[in-house]
This record gives sequence, C-alpha cells and structure tokens, in this order.
Amino acid sequence: MPLGACVTSWVGIALSNGSRWHTLRTLTLGALKEMGLGIKDIEERIQEEAVALCKELGQNDSSSPFHLLSNALSNVICAVVFGQRYDYDDPDFKTLLDMLNNNFKLIGSQWGQRLPSYSSSQMYDMYPSVMDWVPGPHHQIFHNFELLRAFIYDQIWKHQKTRKQGEPRDFIDCYLDQIDKDKQDPWSHFHMDTLMMTTHDLFFGGNETTSPTLRYALLILLKYPEVTKKVQEELDRVVGRERVPRLEDKNNLPYTNAVLHEIQRLISILPMDLPRAVTEDTIFRGYFLPKGTHIIPLLVSANRDSIQFKDPQSFDPTNFLDEKGAFRPNKAFTPFAIGKRVCLGAGLARMKIFLFLTTILQRFTLSTAEKPENIDLTPQFTSLGKVPPPFELRVLAR
Repeated sequence: MPLGACVTSWVGIALSNGSRWHTLRTLTLGALKEMGLGIKDIEERIQEEAVALCKELGQNDSSSPFHLLSNALSNVICAVVFGQRYDYDDPDFKTLLDMLNNNFKLIGSQWGQRLPSYSSSQMYDMYPSVMDWVPGPHHQIFHNFELLRAFIYDQIWKHQKTRKQGEPRDFIDCYLDQIDKDKQDPWSHFHMDTLMMTTHDLFFGGNETTSPTLRYALLILLKYPEVTKKVQEELDRVVGRERVPRLEDKNNLPYTNAVLHEIQRLISILPMDLPRAVTEDTIFRGYFLPKGTHIIPLLVSANRDSIQFKDPQSFDPTNFLDEKGAFRPNKAFTPFAIGKRVCLGAGLARMKIFLFLTTILQRFTLSTAEKPENIDLTPQFTSLGKVPPPFELRVLAR
C-alpha cells in the first residue's frame, strides 16, 4: 500500500473531524479520567515510574541512557492504555520504542513529511503521489506503522479474552465496552478500526512528544549549568531529598516552573499544529480565508513572539517570572496547541515533564564531556516535530 494511504485512511482522533472527532474525543477523555488521569492515581503511577527510572540511571554506565527515559515515559501511557508496564530490558518493547523513535525521525526528515513544513519544502510536500512509488527510507514509516498496528491489535485481542464487561481495567476495556453498547447502531463510530487508531494516537502522541521534550530539557540544562544549579537549590529548599516531588509542589517552585515553561517555549517541539479549518469567513493579515479553508497554525510563531517574549530566540526563564520572582504565565505559550482541539493528552504530558525532570534533578548531577558553551541546541531534524541532536549525558548521585 502506498504511504499516502496512511493519511487518507486515518480513523483515529488526530486527523478525524466533525461528529466522529467529537464522539471519539468525548469517550477518550471520559475513559482517561476513569483510568485516573487528572487525579491522584495517575500522579502516583508517574512518581513510581520516575523512581524506577532513577534507579536504573544510577546503575547504568552508558553515556546515552535515553532508551531508559523513553521506556519510562512509555510505561506511563502503557499503564493507562494497556493496563501494564514493561521491564526496561524487555527486548520486544525496546524494539517497539526504537521503531516509534525511528518514525518520528523519518517524519521530521526530508523524506517523510507529508504535511507542509514550516521551515522548508520537502520532497513529499512537492510530489506526494510520485514519492509514494519512489524507493527510499520514507517507506519505513508505513512499515513501522504496520508493526505498531499489529502490536496494538495483539493487545486488543488479549483484552477481549480476559475482560469483564462493565469492569474496565484500562482505556482499551472502556472502548470495548462502548463497542458492545453500540453494536446495533450501524452509524456508530466505535469499532475495531477506530479503537486501533485512537490507541495509536494516544500511544504515539503520548510518547513522541514528551520523550524528545525531556531529552531537550536535559541538553539545555547541560548548556546552562547555572540554571540547573538554581533549580536544584530550589528543589532542595522546598522538597528536600527524602521524598519524591509532587504536583502540589509546583506552586512553591516558581523558578523550576519557569524553567520548564521556558524550555518548552524555546524548543517548540511541535512547531506547527495539525491541519485545521476556519469555521467562518476570516480576514487574516489582509488575506481572505473563506469558511472551510484548511490551515496549519504555526505554534512556533506564538512561542517566539517578540512582543510577548524578550529576546525570544534565547533561553531566559525570566520570561515566566515577574519582578518579585513569582511564576507568571503567558497566553502566547502554546506547546500543546490551543482551542477546542488542544492536545487531549496535554494534562498528562505536563505531569510527566514536571515529575520526571524534578525527580531526576533532585537525585542527580548532570554532566557531559562537552563544554557548556560548545553545546549546540540545533535540532537533528525539524518538521512536523523536532528531534534533539544526539549528545552525551552522565548522571552522578548527589
């Protein structure tokens, strides 16, 4: 099957529209809340996984421990969606995560991007129907997608054999319950294909944004050791080293909170949003956009707005601090898009970024052989998403 079919046949949340999108989103949000998203249960899962990660980091001699970070972050979404976590040395799961990471890189490369790039006109932008048939690494995207589809279908099959109707253990069980309820409705949006693709959206979106964000965060903290030192001093003062950081600590960690916001603002891990359509005739910067016109919002343009942020191309946590050092939000900060179609996993992503990074900084000193002034933050790839450059990282117990 040509690669382009991957986009046109999508039936999950990310690229659906109208009543299908509304129905799927409503069920998905309800299921995620039932599974603990937004309450204490999911926070405890993240804390436990952050502690497990730190234990592995402390025992790992590698200068590139990022596979551990990817596995830990994936385990959080796996617990919610699949109802289980995986050991860090599980070979099948490591292969799956490598495949996901490879897809994110290919999508961001000159071969893979089907949607318009904010920075350059890529091969798929210009010749989509031709590129479907041209040999090259871009076909690996669809091959990887099929492998992930097989993994998800295997999980669904296992759930079908072990579930108890009306007693959901995870997201898949909630969805299967809804399929049972609507099985007599020929117009229902709930069937195996939408379950598979919605699960894919949650799994891929939940992993391939937070993982590069945290890798980028660690790289930035290596480049600015004075910032890292201030964050750790604040953590020692507010949280200490005897207990795991909690979400409620965020209100008492203004500098740490500002640093996390500034990292996300600067890197803009998703420079552009997914395609959208204007809901009414609109005049934008002198251009007339008729109702229904498809657009791709450039999130990076808000995050790098020189009116909202001083010297927006530079890293400066004071962008989110007032003159008294208190945290100050900014409406131009848009890492998860805006409006009704804001990323439905935004809350979970914020929790993971805060709890994982603060737990790592609470327990470890970050080091690398590279001098801070020589660390380059230029992404390895930039397109639909940004991939941070490879770098060495070692952690030393504090």
